[in-house]
Amino acid sequence: MTRHRLTGAALAAALLAGPAAAQVTVLGWPGGPEETALRAVAEMYNAREDVADEDKVELLFTSRDGFFDKLQVDLAAGSTAFDANLIATYSIGRYAPFMEPITLSDEAQDVFGETVLSTMQFDGEQYGVPTDLSLHFLYYRGDLIEALLADEAAAELYGDISEEFLGERLAPKSPEEWTWDDFAANALYFSQSVNPDSPTRYGTVIQMKNLLFNMMVFHSWPRSYGADWMDAEGALTMDSAAWREALETAKLLYDAGATPPDSTSYEYAEANTAFSSGQVAAMVQWNAAATELTGAQPETVAIAPPAGPEGRFTHIHGLGLGLNAAAENKDGARAFLEWLSTEEAALAYARSGGAPGLAGDTAQALADERPDLVQVGDYASNYGFVMNGATSESALSVYEAQAQEFTGYWAGTQDLDTAIANVTASMDELLN
Repeated sequence: MTRHRLTGAALAAALLAGPAAAQVTVLGWPGGPEETALRAVAEMYNAREDVADEDKVELLFTSRDGFFDKLQVDLAAGSTAFDANLIATYSIGRYAPFMEPITLSDEAQDVFGETVLSTMQFDGEQYGVPTDLSLHFLYYRGDLIEALLADEAAAELYGDISEEFLGERLAPKSPEEWTWDDFAANALYFSQSVNPDSPTRYGTVIQMKNLLFNMMVFHSWPRSYGADWMDAEGALTMDSAAWREALETAKLLYDAGATPPDSTSYEYAEANTAFSSGQVAAMVQWNAAATELTGAQPETVAIAPPAGPEGRFTHIHGLGLGLNAAAENKDGARAFLEWLSTEEAALAYARSGGAPGLAGDTAQALADERPDLVQVGDYASNYGFVMNGATSESALSVYEAQAQEFTGYWAGTQDLDTAIANVTASMDELLN
């Protein structure tokens, strides 16, 4: 298998010239565990006796910087430099006009489950094989919760605080039983601005920076109240009690000092640093942070996000591989993608460091080697969601519009009605 990593002029020349051989050329996500895992399964595939020389996989990697924008340009130009290429849930709609739907193996439904497969679907068609999955965990300090649950005086103060700030007297609970109201009450109790005797400075960290990925983290909250982008008929549903409840409670926590005062400049790294310092009691964060956060604070537990009136939910999105409509070796590419959706390939990808969302017996086969993937697969299957419209051509722009307006609301530069009206107007233009 030939392995390429191209940048700049070398990449441009390769894209203009097209592939040097009739092999199946796969454009992958460069760097990190995704590249390592893809290399491993490509080598495994190429070693199969039933794969002809002309159908062996050749990997092509470029820079992560501007990857998706450059990919769109290449696909739209009809580039034949690659037969299969990386796609992401939030960008499928941009690429679908220049790609072809694929057929997965008969095993795919059992291997991944319907929720994970849906992260690679657009307009009812399967455009990719899911390879890596991202979702959210609630991380909390087990030692702090254990002490709180055993202290009657602390429970009384907890009730006083929740009644004052949330209008309802709540009792401490195990986080496995938390609603978002419990999450908020816990955040207030463990904040020194509210409870001077708190062992932590802040009860939580809410990532409020004007950044689209922060919106993905936040979405798990309003979705549990029934929020969506659009209803089944395509009507926008942002101006709803579900969105307002979550947005208002997040601002209440910010104004009360339950999240750091500079949270409006926080994203993934800053949130992890705050939690790892030991000064935060609980927060919602990506599953990718599990090793870092549980290692920094040994008593940290990672579970599914809190529940709302409609249930417990976590935003999910995935990376995957799909078929370039201009591919010169479509049959070879289709065969590789179909094999990639088998249990054999999924297990090999996971054992090589990838993070696929696996279901049922496939996930359990990794219980000893990759227990984190058992948890990810369980949560994806039971709690995962993709907002209606979140695989559309304009999905990234929608996240950006929401981030801009909601950060403005949290920071106090505009009121909630204005933020929701502005978001709705932007989404109307982008989606309709």
